Order: sequence, then C-alpha cells, then structure tokens
Amino acid sequence: MTKNADAPNASQTKKARPTRNFPSAPFSESLQFAADVARVSGGKSVRRLTLFDEIGKSPTSSASQSLLSNSLKYGLTTGSYKAEFIELTPLGEKCVSEALTVRERERAKLEAAITTVELFSQIYEAFVDLKLPARSVMIDKARELGTHEDLAEEAVDTLIVNMRDVGLLQTLAGAERIVSFDMRLDDLPSNSEASKPHISAETDQPKSFSQPTAVITSTQADFETTAFYVSPIGQEGSDQRKHADLFSSSIVEPALHQSKLKLVRADQIDSPGVITRQILDYIIHSRLVIADLSFNNPNVFYELAIRHLMRKPTVQIIRASDRIPFDINQSRTIQIDDSNIYTLVPQLPVYISTIATQVRQALENPDAVDNPISIYFPALTASVRD
Repeated sequence: MTKNADAPNASQTKKARPTRNFPSAPFSESLQFAADVARVSGGKSVRRLTLFDEIGKSPTSSASQSLLSNSLKYGLTTGSYKAEFIELTPLGEKCVSEALTVRERERAKLEAAITTVELFSQIYEAFVDLKLPARSVMIDKARELGTHEDLAEEAVDTLIVNMRDVGLLQTLAGAERIVSFDMRLDDLPSNSEASKPHISAETDQPKSFSQPTAVITSTQADFETTAFYVSPIGQEGSDQRKHADLFSSSIVEPALHQSKLKLVRADQIDSPGVITRQILDYIIHSRLVIADLSFNNPNVFYELAIRHLMRKPTVQIIRASDRIPFDINQSRTIQIDDSNIYTLVPQLPVYISTIATQVRQALENPDAVDNPISIYFPALTASVRD
C-alpha cells in the first residue's frame, strides 16, 4: 500500500500554537527574580545551575524556564534557560539597586514593566492620561496591534497588573486612571528614602452585585471544569454571607471568564449525604481552588491545608484589613481593599485582572505549586483512592 504524498501528516494538521508577543507573567515576578540574581551573584554573572540551587528551584522545571524567559523579555537579565550563565542587564541592575534614589529606581521599573515590551508600551500610550477603559476595549486594542485572538485577554490582564504594581494606576476623582510616567514619578522623593510598596487593584466594568447562582448537585459536578470557592459563608444576611456573595459574583467569577471554569461554593452543593464528604471531594478533585482567607476562618484554613497537601493549583485572596497568617505568608495572596465602596468599585477591574493572571499561571503550570508543603517537603505527594 503506497502512502499518499499529498496527505497531510500529523505535524501539518496539528494546530499551530499562537506566538505570545509579551511575557507570560507579571513584571513583579521577574523583578523578584532579578533581586535574587543580584543577591546570589553579587552583581556579576552566575552559573544558571548555581543560581537555581541557591533560590531553591529546579533549573529544568517549566516554571524556572518561564522565569528566565520572562525576565529576558522584560530586559532584566541576559541568558535563556539553555544558557550556562545568567547576568543582570544594566536596566535590571537599576531596578534592584539600593544605591540609586527612589525616583531613579522607580523610573527603571516603569521602563522594564511597560516600555521594554512593545505591545504593553503601545497599549499604554493609547490610553495614558485617561480613565481605565473597559477591559473589552483594551482587548480589542491588543488584537488590533497583532496579538493573537486567544492571547489578547491574557496580555491585557498582565499589563493591568503591571501598571498597578509600578503605580501607573491611580484612583482620581472617583475613577481608576492611567497616569503618565512623569505624574507617577512626581509622587516620589528624589533622594534615597526607602520606597513604599504600591498596592492597588483589575478588568471589565464591574457587574452588579448579584446573588450566587442556582444550586449545583454532585451529579452535575465536573471537577475538571470547576473552581471551588473555599470561603467563610455565614448565615443568610450575615457580614460573611454578604462578603462571599460580593467577592464571588463581582470579582472571582469574572476573573474565571477566560479559563471557562464554573465557580462552585459550599452552599451551592445540594445533594443527599454528608456535606463534609462533598466539600472534601471538591477540595481534592477540582481543577482549581480559590481560597478566600478573609475573616481568618478556621474552616477555610483547614480546607486550604488539605488542598496544599494535594499540591494542586490554588489561588489565595484576602481582605486587605485581615492579617495573612505567618504560616502561609510565603504563598502569594491577593489583598482586596473593600473598606470603602467608593474606592473598591473603581478598582474592581484591577482586582479581577490580578486574580485572572494568577489563575492562568496556576492552570498553565500545575506542577509549580507554591505552598509550605511543596517548599519544605518537595518529595511529599498525596493520592486518593475513591
């Protein structure tokens, strides 16, 4: 039997993966990596294997490869994941140098987070000095600039997070606005005073504060398409219930839009049997868990510990007014300031993009789980026999 020369082979028929014309993670991660390079290398080049050994990461993992690739795209370091040596660029040195003034250091961060990435720079320039537009408008702009359809939403989320982290998003006259570099730098001292961390917030115009959707039975549950919301629920009408309704419907659910995960809450599970077993099923098997640590609820921490043991993707959020316990403060936790409705509403788009970005990273690199168990007992794994 002869092979048809005109028939496409597997490699020809396989859908090409779109090219990402921007870093796959926010600038803050690359900035921390640059600080680690500076600490380990003392300002000189350092062997890649030595560097990752010193910072406690596998040099061959996909997460480590992404660190190097993104740091390279932000212009902070030289050397890919195949390079023998890694070194800070002059821009990277400025971003982490304590010898520079606050203003000089922050200017370097603005350049790295925005200007170095052509797509980010073009979108920023299109909307600078304006109110933060609807997320859909920014996504359309990313597509117009040549970003692949499947990546435009990710690009906008990453840019919004970057603008927040370097102080280019400011709440002015009751609205979140994109400010110029000069306006951002004018807020800073020109001497070497220590800079204060800038905390802000993320995406489409806020949806109305709706009640949770209809109950979901266990027979309808499809864990691979589920994000389980671990949160203090409280009684009907309580502050905890109002908090859970607000955060889940107006922040968390919109952040899951692109990932196409459905959000399930404990009070939506309607099935005979012991509720604790049903909750454990969702904690253990769901593709993603969103853990809301607000109110420092002991049940939430108990459930989070189980998820940590399973070493599966988790995103942690908390009210800014609540303290993050020392035991888990090594894991990234998104702080949401809900103390004032007049500042919360303008920042909802930023909070949504921040969560969406972490969700995307957690799902793309499920093996790069970062929690106390994975850090201190990297070989420890757990499995379930149903």
